Amino acid sequence: MCGAPEQTQELPPGTDLGKHTVLAGTVLIGTGRTAGEPLGGAFVRLLDGTGEFTAEVVSSASGQFRFFAAPGTWTIRALHHSGTGERSLTADAPGLFPADVTVS
Repeated sequence: MCGAPEQTQELPPGTDLGKHTVLAGTVLIGTGRTAGEPLGGAFVRLLDGTGEFTAEVVSSASGQFRFFAAPGTWTIRALHHSGTGERSLTADAPGLFPADVTVS
């Protein structure tokens, strides 16, 4: 069983966005009739600025995921049997950083 907390958009109690850096978003379907809809069950990986693997969670049934990270440059990669997708972002300070990823 995975040790990651349930993946929701709601942050855990006590999360202080003045101190914590949170990367959160939704994995989305990129093509076809259902393009733009959430995609659950994707493996979502967090890679640091050098491309090194840092963490992984599975997106919720509604496609949601989140990571607590240090400020810096990050890549979020989503892998699903229907395809892959990734996006890079810079989280230059504590706060909540939206990070939707489209899989195609």
